[in-house]
Amino acid sequence: MKNVLTKFIYSIVILLVFYSCQEDYLQESTTGTLIGKVVASDTNIPLANVKIETSPVSTTVFTDENGDFTIDQISVAEYSVKAELKGYTTLFKPAVIYQDRKTNIVFELKTAKGSIKPPSKPVLISPSSNEVLKGIVTTFKWSVENPSESELTYTLKLYNDKDSNVEIYDKLTQNSFTHENLKLGVKYFWQIIVDDSHNTPVQSEVSSFQVYSAPKNNRYFYTKNIDGNFAIFSSDESNTTEFQLTSEKVNSFRPKKNPTANKVAYLQTSGSYTDLYTMDTDGTNKQKITSNVKPGGFNLNELSFSWPANSNKIYFPSFNKLYSISSNGQDLTLVYQTPDNSFISEVDVNIEYNTIALKTNNANGYDIAIYCIDLKGKFLFNVLTNVKGASSGLHLSNDATKILYSLDDQGSQNMEYRRIDSNIYLFDKATNKHTKISSDKEKGTNDLDPRFSPNEASVIFTNTSNDNRSAKNIYTKETNTATKTRVLKYFNAFMPEWI
Repeated sequence: MKNVLTKFIYSIVILLVFYSCQEDYLQESTTGTLIGKVVASDTNIPLANVKIETSPVSTTVFTDENGDFTIDQISVAEYSVKAELKGYTTLFKPAVIYQDRKTNIVFELKTAKGSIKPPSKPVLISPSSNEVLKGIVTTFKWSVENPSESELTYTLKLYNDKDSNVEIYDKLTQNSFTHENLKLGVKYFWQIIVDDSHNTPVQSEVSSFQVYSAPKNNRYFYTKNIDGNFAIFSSDESNTTEFQLTSEKVNSFRPKKNPTANKVAYLQTSGSYTDLYTMDTDGTNKQKITSNVKPGGFNLNELSFSWPANSNKIYFPSFNKLYSISSNGQDLTLVYQTPDNSFISEVDVNIEYNTIALKTNNANGYDIAIYCIDLKGKFLFNVLTNVKGASSGLHLSNDATKILYSLDDQGSQNMEYRRIDSNIYLFDKATNKHTKISSDKEKGTNDLDPRFSPNEASVIFTNTSNDNRSAKNIYTKETNTATKTRVLKYFNAFMPEWI
């Protein structure tokens, strides 16, 4: 009996020992979770496809597009975790896994030295070396080889020979950059620096170019349409070279030169506003003249103003009122208001002969009237009344006895302000006679915006198809109606000034 009891007790002890060992085994087999993120040390950008391994060995995983990884059901233990990616230095980090808990680690991988090839030295394409630009707007272009297909950023450095200022345009992502306001007559030097964020930034050679200096004695000024905006140009007598005076990035039009001041006044639109500006005849020293009261009318493209040669005042219309303002932007004065509240669209002033010529119309540009007043606003005489159709190009002769204008002989009136047969006329105050000058005009075209030449032996004007959308060209023609020959001066240009 004693032996039986002894055997029974021994069996119980064996079972307890076995159970205890089983419990220890189960506890050693419990698991946790390892999570983490891998980023580039210099940019903090998440790295994808990074190989994650542990020692002791567990599951091997790879990071997703956000640089994240997870190893589930990893046994509770102390580990060395390895992050490996081609082009980067392999990194090890310790991690302790606890039962039913998440352990989080972050790897910041450094670029392996020499593993990512740097971009090539930038090659400067345009402006080309020693190029002379004929405009104040240019697009810088360059090329770079990128063997590692890294994300590149560029810095443009721009120096000039007039001052010590350095223009810096950085964080560029395209291999081109448009500069919209270069200085006339200045020599520039430029350089491109490319950075792949892994290697030392690479610098290009330094290249130079020159921005033209427009002659100050050019006598022809006109407007061109460039990519939907108007820009002002000048040209010499020979018509061999033209010079762009204003940027095509803004709308500038209707140039009028004052020979005494040797400056050009013009209209410029900014947003919904249009103002009078002046500049030197080479396009420098631009200055806004108007502020509170601005030029306005039924159609800004049909609006004109006057800067008399022997005056520092510019006369401009603002709907039913005529104002004068000094060329420095001071002394705004109301000169005249139409008695019937019709809009003033064009004005020409002769100070010496105390005469102001006006063209008025209704809000649609019709019900045309052309008449003259004196400098105090007193009515002098009529030129044109009670006519249908559109008119443009008002210009007084030097002695104020003749007036040049254009008129649509078809009398067409429509929403598009389309003229069908616009001809140039010369009104003589002494005889009260209107003489047609456009006797040699091609059918289906319009002669518009006529201006006297300086000696008044010729006129300069715009001719275009009456379809209201074709190109406009500038011609000259002798005022003698017997002369049939008109001469093409400027292609794709309009609003001429010859002085």
